Formats: sequence, structure tokens, C-alpha cells
Amino acid sequence: MEQVKRFHMPLIIGAGAVVFAVVLFMALVSPQSHKLSSLHAQEGQFQSQQAHLQAQIAELQTDKAHMASNCASLGTALAEIPGTPDVSGFLQQVTALAVATGNPNTPSISVLQAPASSATSGATPVQVSLTLQGDYGQMEAFIKGLNSFPRLFTVTSISVTGGAIAAGGGAVDPATTGYNLQLTGAIYYSLGRQNLCQNTTTAAT
Repeated sequence: MEQVKRFHMPLIIGAGAVVFAVVLFMALVSPQSHKLSSLHAQEGQFQSQQAHLQAQIAELQTDKAHMASNCASLGTALAEIPGTPDVSGFLQQVTALAVATGNPNTPSISVLQAPASSATSGATPVQVSLTLQGDYGQMEAFIKGLNSFPRLFTVTSISVTGGAIAAGGGAVDPATTGYNLQLTGAIYYSLGRQNLCQNTTTAAT
């Protein structure tokens, strides 16, 4: 009994020390450990976000490297398919092509389909018919010039009447007159199209 009394105080002190250590751990060490785990999780998220941002930066750098060619392609597309159903501009372009190919006559154009009054998505066609008179060389040069025409013009039918016809596979003299060329096809427009490259350049300036 005396031995139990002798170790009573040390046991109480030891038990108190254990309790104090547990309380200290719960109060200080455990929250810090939880915070450390949370920081590790946040670090993983930040690393993932950083990798994603680096991938986006690389993609933007690639787009920037191709911006000039993309803007050039966009400008060509906007010229070939303008944002307004303007047939008069097409007439001016056709006349310029006829003059450039040596034909003094003004081509006649008739609109077979009126442009749509309401906005539609995508390219909208306008059916047109084109008639031109001249010699064989002028007709040939005019048709070849349509390959580099500044406006998109799809040909659905073409006919050449009058003038001499080559016999036995021989070539026709380019100066042979009396030919009538008739083309039927479509020009296109797309309402609401914008040149985003110009908007970007203006904003940057």
C-alpha cells in the first residue's frame, strides 16, 4: 500500500503529461497537419492550372504565328463572299474582266433570283445570268479570267454560240468574230460577316 502511495503522484503527473500532450497535439499539431495536407492539395491544383495555362499560351503563340496568313485568307473570303447582296459590284468586276481581256463590250447581267431580305446563316446564293459578245480570243481569255475572279462565282451552265467552229481538231483563229458567250451561275453573300482581323488591329492600335 505504501508503494502505491509512493508512485501515486508520479502516476498522476505522468497521466497529466500524457493528457497535456494529447491536448497539445489536438490543438496545435493536428490542425497544422490538416493545413499541410490542404496546402499539398492546393499545390497540385496550381500545378495542374499552370500546365493548362502553359498549353493555352503555346496554342496562342501558334495562332499568333499563323495570324498573318489566317487574316489574309479571311480577307480573301470576305472579298469573295461579301456581307451585302450587292449585284452592282459584281457587274463592275465582270466589266473590268471583260476590258482586261480585250473586250470593249459591256457584259449584260440579269438577276434570276432576288437576294433574300431576311438574314440567313452561311453563304446565300444569288442566281445570275451573264451574256457577252466578242471574238474567239476574247471569249477564251474571259473564261480563263474567271479562275482568278475576285468574287466567288459558281458556273452552272455555259454556252458559246455563233462564230466559226474548228474542223478536224484544228485551232480557231483568235481573231474570229461573232461569238456569244452565256454563263449561268451564282454569286454569294453572307449577312453580318465582319473582318475580325481589322477589329483586332484597331483595338491593338
